[in-house]
This record gives sequence, C-alpha cells and structure tokens, in this order.
Amino acid sequence: MSSEMPSAIDSSALLSRASELIDLARAAGADQADAVVVRSRSRSVSVRLGKVENTEASESDDFSLRVFVGRRVASVSANPGFDLKQLAERAVAMAKVSPEDPFACLADEGNLAAAYPDLDLYDPTEVSTDALAEAALAAEQAALSVAGVTNSSGAGASAGAGGLVLVTSHGFAGSYMASRFGRSVSVIAGEGTKMERDYDYDSRLYVADLDPAELIGRRAGERAVGRINPRQVETGSNVTVVFDPRIARGFVGHIAGAINGASVARKTSFLRDRMGQQVLKAGLHVTDDPLVVRGSSSRPFDGEGVTGKRMVMIEDGVLKHWFLSTSTGRELGLETNGRGVRGGTSVSPASTNLALEPGDISPQDLIRGIGTGFYVTELIGQGVNMITGEYSRGATGFWIENGELTFPVSEVTVASNLKDMFMRMTPANDIDRKFGVAAPTIAIEGMTLAGR
Repeated sequence: MSSEMPSAIDSSALLSRASELIDLARAAGADQADAVVVRSRSRSVSVRLGKVENTEASESDDFSLRVFVGRRVASVSANPGFDLKQLAERAVAMAKVSPEDPFACLADEGNLAAAYPDLDLYDPTEVSTDALAEAALAAEQAALSVAGVTNSSGAGASAGAGGLVLVTSHGFAGSYMASRFGRSVSVIAGEGTKMERDYDYDSRLYVADLDPAELIGRRAGERAVGRINPRQVETGSNVTVVFDPRIARGFVGHIAGAINGASVARKTSFLRDRMGQQVLKAGLHVTDDPLVVRGSSSRPFDGEGVTGKRMVMIEDGVLKHWFLSTSTGRELGLETNGRGVRGGTSVSPASTNLALEPGDISPQDLIRGIGTGFYVTELIGQGVNMITGEYSRGATGFWIENGELTFPVSEVTVASNLKDMFMRMTPANDIDRKFGVAAPTIAIEGMTLAGR
C-alpha cells in the first residue's frame, strides 16, 4: 500500500537549474530576477454505477522566469528541457521593450526567509490506482444504499502533491511540497420531476486523515434524500438566514476578497476605505495563519520567499490588515505580510488558512433561538458584486419553524448587502479547520427572501 517517493520531494536538481537560470538572466542584462518551478503530481479515478469510468495521471515541473531591467519587467514560462540561455535572453529582451511598472519588484532582501519551518505538509504514502478505485466505489455504494437514493452522478478519489521551488537573484533559494488526497460522491434521490441531487467530499494532506469513504457516501445520500419534495415559501423581508458550514466557507471567502490588497489597489472592494473601522459585528474575529502544521493552505514561505505569520485580519469586528504581496504593498504604501502567491508568471496576494473564529453557541441552540427562518444548504449563481457589496443568490435548504428544521425549500433567492450581512452575523461554535477556509454555522439577520 505504501512506499517512499523520494523523487517527488527531492528538489535539488530543480534548485540548481533555477539558480543557473538566474545567473544567465543577470549575464543577459537583468538587474534582478527570480525563477520559479511549480511542481505537480496527481492521480485520480472516477466511477459511476459500480464501474470505473476514467483514470488520469499527470506529472509536471513548470518553470517561469521573471526579470527586471530598471523599472521594466517581463516574465516567460517553459516546460522542462528548454534551453536556459535562450529563455533568459528572451526574457531580458522582452523586459527592455516593456512599459515601466513602478510597483513590480522582488521582495526586499530584509523580508526574505533566512530559514523556514517544516510544517509537515507532505505524506509520502503511495496510494495505488486500485486503492483509489476501491475508495470511490465504496463511497458510491454507501450513497446508493441510502433509502430513497435512485441514481449516481459519480464518485471519485484522488492522490497527488504540489509544491514550489523558488530562487531569487538576491539570495533566496527554497522549496517545499504538500500532498493532497481526496474523495467525493454525488447522487440523486427521488423520481421523475421530483429528483434532487446532493454530494459530499473530503480533502486532506494526509491520507490517513480522510473521512472513511463509506461515511462520505452515506452523508451524500442522506443529504440528497433530505431534499426530496421541496416547497417554495412566501416572499419576505427581515428574514434570518442560516448558512450551513459548507456554505459559510464561501461566505467567509467574500470577506477575504474584500480585504485583498489587490482589490483595494484596483478600487474593486466595497471595503477599500474602511481600514481601522468596524466592518463586522463587535466580538467577531477573522484570522489567517500560513504556518499551521498540516494546515490545508499552509506554506513555509510565500511566492516571493517571505515567511508570513499568523495575523488577526479583523479584530473585534475592526479591520486591521489587507492581504499583501510586495508589489501590492508598495502600491498601497505598505509592506508585504507574506501573502504573495505565484499565479503563472505573476504574484498577487491571497489568504492562507483563513478562519472566521467561532462563537460560543451550538448550532442547535442558534437555530432554536431563531424561531422562524431559512437554513441554506446550497447557493446557486454568482450574484455578488464586490464593488458595491450587493448580494443576491438562488438558494435551497430547509425552513426553520419553532426552532427546528422542518421541510425542504427550493427555488428561492436570498438577498442583502454584504456590508449589512457582515454587521448582522452570528457564528456558532462548530468550526472545522480541515479546509483552507474555515467557518462555523452562521446566522444572518435581516435578509430578504424572494419566494412565491
């Protein structure tokens, strides 16, 4: 079942090649440069109705070189096997004819990680294609065994790893790898025009931490069956809407987008003028920590060689920080906080292990205290305007009556403005930190519900 995969984590040859590429870029006329290799290894199996439908495997090391000539910058990408000297010369030639960019730069030397921690991100367990197929089949079978489930949309299992090799012209050289294992299943319940679909999944850095395939399947089946025979409800205003944790994670993602320095610099965030002001209800905290051991989105250094630290982005409801890379920080007159992410040949800021910290009330007591409201289990559409904060999305879930979940609801829309939603939300205490965005059940007062 398991074996070591030293080739997947031995990056010495790639570090050497990236260093040589930097030297050639300097020789060709670059003032500064950095070279990145994004590593990827993956294997996946998909099944449907007891049969394997597809197996895939991929492996790549994608190089990119970024060079600076004065205030001019250019980036080029290549696959392994390219001619180093030719690539370096082409990048420098492109930079010399590029327009000046006053903010593009390498991270300041003083911000570079002189050393970085081992965050235990890599599981060397080798999971065979047969074992992946067995897990996917077991998840599907468990879901199909739930009374009321009538068909399968398919199940899957995957194993892989990804990582970063980074070398800069001003002294940084480092690499890391993180493994990733996953299982998922989607099934249909009901017949004819009354069919309903739902799903469940799990994703972890270590295969032993994954939820059992049978549990994932059973949860997916029960979710689908619970949605049979939904009703519409009356249109109303001032409705309390409760987001299931699966939905709440996406909602917290809107907070992350609104406090991303790149959005602030582009003036595309409705919170761009709110630094130091109350943006969430008092008592609420949003944290971000890249250094969580075995954290889903942990990294020992960012895409520029800077080690970030745990930050309270929003403290007691007050906005304290933006997510910043070096260039975005410069544009805003600030310094990077180690949140730079490589995206192709560019660097932009992003969150790491982001969490809306939990409250002190159980989800059951939170719902019980609402009396009447709407519990959302799925959102549809992209009706979120991050410039104005306007929020309007299709939703399905369950009606809350007398503090209990009663009947399934579909074909409704929930709407408000994120500015108001942030100030009216109450988190429960059921946070699960296994994903890169963590959130408990969230209740939001004062929303509009459009039904029949």
